Amino acid sequence: MSESNKTSFFGNLKADLPASIVVFFVALPLCLGIALASGAPLFSGLIAGIVGGIIVGALSGSQIGVSGPAAGLAAIVLTSIGALGGFENFLVAVVLGGIIQVVFGILKAGIIGYYFPSSVIKGMLTGIGIIIILKQIPHFFGYDSDPEGDFSFFQVDGGNTFSGIFEAFNNISLGSTMIGLIALAILLLWSNVLSKKGKIFQLVQGPLVAVVAGIVYFVATQGSEKFGISSDHLVSVPVPENLDSFFGQFTFPNFSVITNPAVWVTAFTIALVASLETLLCVEATDKLDPEKRVTPTNRELMAQGTGNIISGLIGGLPITQVIVRSSANIQSGGKTKASAIIHGGFLIVSVILIPKLLNMIPLSVLAAVLFIVGFKLAKPALFKVMYNLGWKQFLPFIVTVLGIIFTDLLIGIGMGLAVGILIILYKSYQNSHFLHLEDHSDGKKKIKMTFAEEVTFFNKGAILNELDSLPENASLELDVRKTRFLDNDIIEILDDFAIKARNRNIDITLISERGTVENPTSFNEWFKLTPSIAS
Repeated sequence: MSESNKTSFFGNLKADLPASIVVFFVALPLCLGIALASGAPLFSGLIAGIVGGIIVGALSGSQIGVSGPAAGLAAIVLTSIGALGGFENFLVAVVLGGIIQVVFGILKAGIIGYYFPSSVIKGMLTGIGIIIILKQIPHFFGYDSDPEGDFSFFQVDGGNTFSGIFEAFNNISLGSTMIGLIALAILLLWSNVLSKKGKIFQLVQGPLVAVVAGIVYFVATQGSEKFGISSDHLVSVPVPENLDSFFGQFTFPNFSVITNPAVWVTAFTIALVASLETLLCVEATDKLDPEKRVTPTNRELMAQGTGNIISGLIGGLPITQVIVRSSANIQSGGKTKASAIIHGGFLIVSVILIPKLLNMIPLSVLAAVLFIVGFKLAKPALFKVMYNLGWKQFLPFIVTVLGIIFTDLLIGIGMGLAVGILIILYKSYQNSHFLHLEDHSDGKKKIKMTFAEEVTFFNKGAILNELDSLPENASLELDVRKTRFLDNDIIEILDDFAIKARNRNIDITLISERGTVENPTSFNEWFKLTPSIAS
């Protein structure tokens, strides 16, 4: 590590250390919940969180992104473990998927991330914020049938997001709800009042105080049937009896199945989905970064691939950069990659040294922490801002939000992207050319048609309609002096129209940088001799 990097790493510890604690408390239940939702050993989620924090955090070019097991891969993992005949066989696909991601990075596939519209990225952040809040409501009230980290509308417990909320209101745990409300009050007091009163309140983060209060409440109310919290409403970290049993939790891939085509199909699926989620998260995280730093996407793919290779080799789930942890890091004041690395360190130290203490943390307290994260991602004011930008921005935004809420992350983004592409095509259809109509003294109509700088096959319909609607005995002046690209499809339309024009007594004047020609017989030959237009 260079001297400048060392200075940056240690120079920002006063910001990165408190942020890493918040990320740790956000990541802990998600690592366990995603593993549970994936049908994998709970420890595999912790391995992925540790590797994502320490290994990917060190290799990544992102200063504020945090990686770990992703909710978007849970359904793929759950299906693949059964289809491949066991978790050890599935780990081979994770390793191979990591290798494929490294190849993606070498081939510079990271550029794909730059092609997602800003409205879709903002919709993704808002949709995730809303789904975080909705998914945490049951945990806040002590109804934990659906594991943490299940962010899909249709849940692994057989219900859906809204049925889970209704069930929670019918199964409220008084103890969980009380400490959840206390934790939420602490968080709001800390962020809105105390953090402005002194440096000690900035160094010691509200989530840490809320978690300590949760542990104290659990211990104080043990044995109380009314106000106590049962074990199924607490964090559930595997507790090894000794160091040997801790290392016994690691699982290793069964490479004898590497020739199985199904393993390779799963590997490519993991690589593609994990890479796409990572690139989307990178784009969103860079937008949230107060310093507006730009993450090198190809390096990120190689870092994620390396992380997946290591995670798969020691029994961990697939890894991506995760917006929930990354946004929690940014909101907590994280400045450099030190916060991601340190949070990984906290994960490994805590599961070795204090798993029993971690298992005293009420899930409702962590739900309160995630409420704050979700609200900051989905501020109501953003809806007004996007609406005021016009329908071309608002429509992809709101479709993405609703898609994420009612399906899952990738489908929601795909829906928003599809709407964005349709809008681009519509605007391209409109803006391919400009018309100006004049009447001659002899009553003959003169139409001036000016082509845009780029005219592609997307514009075929609009141009064809305009040409077909020209009246007989008209005069068409076609100006292509500003055109730098003219698709061959458009040239074919013009050639066909030249024949129709003669039959309808329409005069054509073509104006280009090469000169002016009256009633050209072949537009194709003319443009071949016009070097300024690439067709």
